Parts: sequence; structure tokens; C-alpha cells
Amino acid sequence: MAAPSLLNWRRVSSFTGPVPRARHGHRAVAIRELMIIFGGGNEGIADELHVYNTVTNQWFLPAVRGDIPPGCAAHGFVCDGTRILVFGGMVEYGRYSNELYELQASRWLWKKVKPHPPSSGLPPCPRLGHSFSLYGNKCYLFGGLANESEDSNNNVPRYLNDFYELELQHGSGVVGWSIPVTKGIVPSPRESHTAVIYCKKDSGSPKMYVFGGMCGARLDDLWQLDLETMSWSKPETKGTVPLPRSLHTASVIGNKMYIFGGWVPHKGENTETSPHDCEWRCTSSFSYLNLDTAEWTTLVSDSQEDKKNSRPRPRAGHCAVAIGTRLYFWSGRDGYKKALNSQVCCKDLWYLDTEKPSAPSQVQLIKATTNSFHVKWDEVPTVEGYLLQLNTDLPYQATSSDSSAAVNMQGVRMDPHRQGCNSIIPNNISDTMNSAKIEHTSVKGTSVKNKPDLKASTDSNAILHSSLATNASNHNSCVMDMLRKNEGPHTSADIGVLSSCLDLRTVIPETSVSSTVSSAQTMVTQQTIKTESSSTNGAVVKDETSLTTFSTKSEVDETCALPATKISRVEAHAAVMPFSKETPSNPVVTMKAGERQWCDVGIFKNNTALVSQFYLLPKGKQSISKSGNADVPDYSLLKKQDLVPGTGYRFRVAAINGCGIGPFSKISEFKTCIPGFPGAPSAVRISKNIEGIHLSWEPPTSPSGNILEYSAYLAIRTAQIQDNPSQLVFMRIYCGLKTSCVVTAGQLANAHIDYTSRPAIVFRISAKNEKGYGPATQVRWLQANSQQETEFCQQPSKLGYESSPS
Repeated sequence: MAAPSLLNWRRVSSFTGPVPRARHGHRAVAIRELMIIFGGGNEGIADELHVYNTVTNQWFLPAVRGDIPPGCAAHGFVCDGTRILVFGGMVEYGRYSNELYELQASRWLWKKVKPHPPSSGLPPCPRLGHSFSLYGNKCYLFGGLANESEDSNNNVPRYLNDFYELELQHGSGVVGWSIPVTKGIVPSPRESHTAVIYCKKDSGSPKMYVFGGMCGARLDDLWQLDLETMSWSKPETKGTVPLPRSLHTASVIGNKMYIFGGWVPHKGENTETSPHDCEWRCTSSFSYLNLDTAEWTTLVSDSQEDKKNSRPRPRAGHCAVAIGTRLYFWSGRDGYKKALNSQVCCKDLWYLDTEKPSAPSQVQLIKATTNSFHVKWDEVPTVEGYLLQLNTDLPYQATSSDSSAAVNMQGVRMDPHRQGCNSIIPNNISDTMNSAKIEHTSVKGTSVKNKPDLKASTDSNAILHSSLATNASNHNSCVMDMLRKNEGPHTSADIGVLSSCLDLRTVIPETSVSSTVSSAQTMVTQQTIKTESSSTNGAVVKDETSLTTFSTKSEVDETCALPATKISRVEAHAAVMPFSKETPSNPVVTMKAGERQWCDVGIFKNNTALVSQFYLLPKGKQSISKSGNADVPDYSLLKKQDLVPGTGYRFRVAAINGCGIGPFSKISEFKTCIPGFPGAPSAVRISKNIEGIHLSWEPPTSPSGNILEYSAYLAIRTAQIQDNPSQLVFMRIYCGLKTSCVVTAGQLANAHIDYTSRPAIVFRISAKNEKGYGPATQVRWLQANSQQETEFCQQPSKLGYESSPS
């Protein structure tokens, strides 16, 4: 890991909502993309709970209830799933706490909990500045500062090095404290140190690492506790050990413990000769310890701290949170010399990407037309954009700088398509389709939306910033601005927030009497629509469009098995293009696999794109954007090429963050449609009746002639699916002119439950005109969230989505 190239700090300046006041001694944890902050002090101790959404750049104050704890500072703060535990801290000057509170973040419900005392010995005394770490179902408490005086106005500090174990109950509540018997030399007493827990991949023994702290003077020692043997040791380290410090932060990402900030000795002071009289200052130095090799690496040294505005200024008592591979830092105090007491609290939010982003999922198709694709891919957490590329088998002519016209690819014909499918299951004939998946789910008693319902929310962020721009210069300006601005992340996500209140309960689909999938206008933004339910329990339904992906082979089939007793054969569909019964007159000219050149479609802030053009490569170039280099080309200088009807294109996508462009996804392959075939049926509706379920739909919006019949298919259980879950096998359950059919309970008993995302039964519906069958609409009907449960949804719900053909 090359340190200098990683330090691309970003200051977040575009957030909205009620920003908490600056403070120090606060604590923070992460729940998915949320940073949750509690406590701290600055002109009084804060008692509010603040939440920052790292995806939408919004602060909000949840409406907490229950046994709300008093404000505290320098407390213990850990997160176990969606519950948070708070222990101890300073509740007022000179008065410390040893009380334990639990917050159920799914309901924002506080509860005071009373663990059983140890079987031998006393429970932890009131303290501040301790470490409180979670691993498995246990919290580990070490050290801190106690007040020996019973008079809070007469503060007599006592540094601690006691060690406790707190056993948690599953889901909610605690069991009690215990005092483990440890081996080896115990670390010296201290407060305002850090402790993290890490377990190597090849070793099942978790270890707690304690670094630094304060005990009259700052410390720079590193201690290790094996949580299985309860043995303390001082590991031998390599590299430059960070300066002695306290009130710093330690965060684990991967196998590295990142140390940032804190109080350190003032330059020129000799801490060995006069440790108690030494002057101290805040720092913005930044190091990490490789926990596998025990080697320290300095990322920002004290001599580099003079650079202004390029990184967080020196601070102590701040908070740090790891979300994915990104570190967020907020607030803290900035005091130069302790003797001057000139401490000023910062009110800034920064983040730093520590690694390149992982590869996104394969590109997935939402909709295909004769000259465009609407595609999406799964979001990658904490990224700033996505680079989408394509290539094609069409004859390719690289453009030189003096080229004045794009390559004319019109009129080129593809390989003849077979009319049937060669993959045959006994007593069945196969049919091949590529289609979209539509998921919906009911959340009882809660609101699930794609954005927090805040007055200060920025609606402009809901628009896709980087779909292929018609004005290349504007597009390039937008892309460069996106990558270079010191702003927060620009990705989108579905966050269940209503009236500044988040429900983090696990989304378990309710059973439904009727589920409706209605058509909506084409969306170039995130594919999530919310509509109020007609039920009386106040449920609001969330609908996610998640689509089928493809492997890298040239023809990717999802086999549809059809009963031979009902039909003799059906027209097959390859990728997104209907099979043509007309044999192309011109042979296709293809390039060898090694000669395929990837061209940029563009850089997109969100995880969807409307693709109708791509940029042609300059002569002699193999690619426009290099993996590992986040520099964006000037697209205004490049020629653009339109997509061609009836043509196959391969897509790949890579995520971009402050460390550069990550690896590309697996390759997906789609074809633009041939004119004349019908579009996909829309407005699919599913409702339960006595016989089973009633499936209905609307005719295609572009029938391209008279519709001769419809076919509906059901994904069924087969051994083939068990071996390869991505290769669904479909049985035709209806063929006729009507726009509805009944799926019997007997047919549903053979249904395959698809677990690729949420458990669902999969249907496909396609229309046929004089040319043949067009693309299919695929609907995923969510089931109970258990492989043992296959009950159908009974909670009425209504969804909106864009009709999504294959």
C-alpha cells in the first residue's frame, strides 16, 4: 500500500439537516451507512443523539424515547448489530458514571440495563476515558480514570488498569459482569487510550490491542491481549512508532489499525527528562499498524502538518468511524499548547478512502430499445462514481485526432440467430430470455423510502448526474467536478427515514393478499419507488429493481422448460434481442477476443445509466481510463458513436473513490432490439385467490402490430438450478390472448424460491406479434425471509416501477 497516493482527504461541505454543535470527548459508531454520534462536551455536556447519513450527506436527530441517558463525555460506546451500548463517562465536572444503557436503533428506544455483578469482586467503578470494545457477545472494559474524592468539586484522579468482561444477551439486554483471570504483565494504568479487537484470517484467536493513553504523561506503548488464553503481552513491532499520545482514535479496516490525532509532546520537549512538566499539543499525524506483521507505517508525519486545508487540522478528542474502507472524522478540540488553554473545537467533517473500491456487480439490464440500454449495477459503499465501459463485435475503426466523423456502423448485420434452443430438458423444450427482476416488500408499521424525508433534503441529488451527456463539455465539467470537489459521497441508497427518524429493522416481507406492480415513467435515477399502502396498518412498500446478470460466454441462456404436452415449440430469445426469423444477408465481421477495445460510456455518480452512445478511442489507444488512475479524460475532445439496432455489446463497470479506479466487474452481454418486435408487457399485478394467485398485466406500450398471444412462465425447482442458481428453469403456465391467468396452488407448489437477493417466486411474461415473441417482463414476488417458509404475501401493497423487459 503506497501511503502517499492514498491520502486524498475530502472535506464534506454539502451536508444538510441539523448539524451538531462542535465538541470533544464524544463517541461514534456506524450502522451500515449511518454514523451515530452521542455525548461529548463543549460549554456543557451534550445529551443529544445525532445521526449522519454518509450516502445522502444529511444530519438528522432521531426521535428517541425510553430511558434516555444523561449527557456524558469520554464514555464507552459500542455497536452490536442495530443496538448500541453506552457505559460510564463524565456526566458533570468531577462526577463520573458506571451506568449502562442500551439503544435499540431499529426503534430509537433507550433502555437502562442492570448487569449482574461479578461472582467475586465489585462491579466497575464510575470512570471516564476507558476503552469499551465488542467481540462476539462480549464487551471488554479496560482502564480509565476514577475520582477518589466523594466530593465532585474536589477531583482526585486515580488511573485504572482493571479489566472486565460483560456478557450480552442475544438481541437485547445483558447477562452480567465478570473479572477474567489474566496471565502475563498487565498494562500500566491509563485513560484516554484506545483498544481494538482483531482476529487474523488464518487464526481463530481474537486479540485486543491497547495503544497509548495518559497516566500523568502520554504513553506510546502497545499491548496485546489474547482473548482465548487471556494472556497479556507486548508485541515487538517494526517501523516508526507514533509519538506518545492520548485522546486519539484507533480504527480497524482490514488488517490495519489506523491511529489519528490526539495530544502529543510539543516539538523539542524531552518527555524522558521531564514527562510531567512537558507541554503538549494536538496533532494531525496519521499512522497505521499492520496487525498481521506488527509493522508501523507513517502516512502523515508531524513535519507534514503545515499543509492547510488539504487534510484535517490537528485535533484531539474527536471521533473516527470506519464505513466500508472509508474513515470518517468529525469535530474534536484543536488546542496548540496545554498551558495556554487555547482549545477551540472543530466543526468539520472529513473522510479518507484507505483502499481502492471493490469491483461492482455485473452490469444488469433494466430496459433495451433499438438504440439504447437502461442499465444498473449494485451499489458499492462509499464511492464517488462509477466508470462504465463497453465493447462490441462490430467492425471497429479507431479515430485519429484529425478524424471529423464517427465511424458509421449502420447497416452491419449480426450472426443469424437460431429459431429454437438446443438446451433440452427431458419432455421439455427450452426457451431463452434475459429479463429484469422486480422486488417488492411490505414493512409493517414503518416507512421505507429512498431518501430521508427531511425538509432540507436536496432533491437535485436524486437526479442522475452523469448519464451520457448530450453536451460533451458540460459532461466533462460535471465529471471533473464530481471527482475533485471536497464534498461527501454522491452514491444513492435506500434509507428508511421518515420525519428524521430511521427504522433499521430487518426488512422481512409480510405475506400479501394482493401485490401490484404498476408501470411508471422511465427513470434514470435509482430504481426505487414508494407508494402508500391501502392497508390500515400504515405500511409503506418499497420496490427495488434488481436485474439478471450474465457471464462472459458469448451466448448466455437462462433455460425455460415448457411442458411438451401443452406446446410443441416456442420462439427463443437470446440476450435482450428477439430471435429474427429473417436470416441476415450480410455476414458479420468480428474482432478477435484479444483485439477488443474497451471504450468509455462515461462516469456516473449513481448506479444507473442510460446508454445510447459511447466515446471512440484515439488512434493507438487501448483504453481511455486506466484502472488505478482516477484521472478523467476530457470527453469533449473525443468522438461519440451511437448504438446500433440488433447489435451485441459487452459491458463492465468499475467504482471510483479517493484512491483511484478499482477493478472492473465481470462482463455482461446485451443486444439492442430489432425493430418490429413487440415490447414487454407492463403493469404486472399479482393477487391471491381461492385457486392460487391471479396474474394480470397490460399490453406492451409498443406492440409494433397486433398482439397474437401472450405467454406467462413460472420458475420451477430442478436439479439444474440447485447446481447453478443463476440459471433459472421456467415452465410455461399460460398461452393465450387474455392479459391475465390463474396460477394454481399445484403449480405454485413446484415454484423455485430464488434466493439471489431476497426470497422470491419468479414469473416472466412476454408478448408475440407477427414477427415473433418480444422481450419478457420478469417479476420477483417476495416471500417470507426464510428458506423453510414459502407463504405468499398477504399484506396488501401497491408498487410502482418501470416496465422492465429482457
